[in-house]
Amino acid sequence: MAANIRDVARLAGVSPSTVSRALSLPGMVNATTRARVAAAVEQLGYEPNRAARGLITGRTGTIGLVVPDLANPFFASLTKGVQARARHHDVAVFVADTDEDPAAEAGLVRALSKQVDGVVLCSPRASDEELAAIAQDTTVVLVNRTAVGLPGVAYDNEDGMRQAVAHLVALGHRRIAWVGGPATSWSTQHRGFGLRNAVEALRAELAPVGNFAPTYEGGMAAADQVVATGATAVVAYNDLVAIGLLARLHSRGISVPGDLSVVGVDDIAMSRMARPALTTVRLPKQEAGRIAVELLLAMLDDPESAAEGSKHGELHGELIVRDSTGPAPQK
Repeated sequence: MAANIRDVARLAGVSPSTVSRALSLPGMVNATTRARVAAAVEQLGYEPNRAARGLITGRTGTIGLVVPDLANPFFASLTKGVQARARHHDVAVFVADTDEDPAAEAGLVRALSKQVDGVVLCSPRASDEELAAIAQDTTVVLVNRTAVGLPGVAYDNEDGMRQAVAHLVALGHRRIAWVGGPATSWSTQHRGFGLRNAVEALRAELAPVGNFAPTYEGGMAAADQVVATGATAVVAYNDLVAIGLLARLHSRGISVPGDLSVVGVDDIAMSRMARPALTTVRLPKQEAGRIAVELLLAMLDDPESAAEGSKHGELHGELIVRDSTGPAPQK
């Protein structure tokens, strides 16, 4: 039979309530008693919860996950990847949402650092210097971002933009609009850079529209400016923005793809349900979450590798062609 709390108490020579306090509130039990309880727990193989294991290993058995916006299906999918991989390792996940507020990132990570072994930080808006300061409080792995000295997993945004532009140019488009996301977003900067390089290499023309919220409403707000550029195609920062563009263009009687082709990024589930179905660059979201957890746990097992900050992974996107892109209109 599996050992219970009374068996632990008997072996440690304390009361069951003392065992409970030692496991859940170790600060309320003196070090000698804690050591006796820990020895009894280990000898009996008693595992009531993560607190017991933490008493022995010094680990909480939990990690933190900080995302900009859980309402965005991109981050919801990534979260599922993190949780699935953490569950595989019997690790719990505390999730925090910054609500797209860069100022909240550092505070949330520092708050979580008191309760978790490390943090997966997704698409942070903070500068490299701010991220380095955050990493002083706990082990941090980045997702969808690179920063000097910090490990993480990112997407090859430049290759994704190259695929999108090559597709549009092959359809005869020569003037392509770009709707960027938040100005402080690493993805905005790298996607914009990749887009400019691809447009130049394929001898097309880029019409940047500006930076907008990475939401459906952001796409709605950008649509009229996109039309004003005279472009025959537009690449949006993400699928939510692209779907907002589709809605506003429809309300104006502008045909997609007859008058204007639209490309998104992410391949969230809604992109397949949009009308017309959205052409997009598919990013492996759950895979990024799984890799981030494996990287974080490996760093926790080997603290020296965390100090090196040299582990990085890069994932590639894939252009998924649907109904929102077509031949350039003849003008």
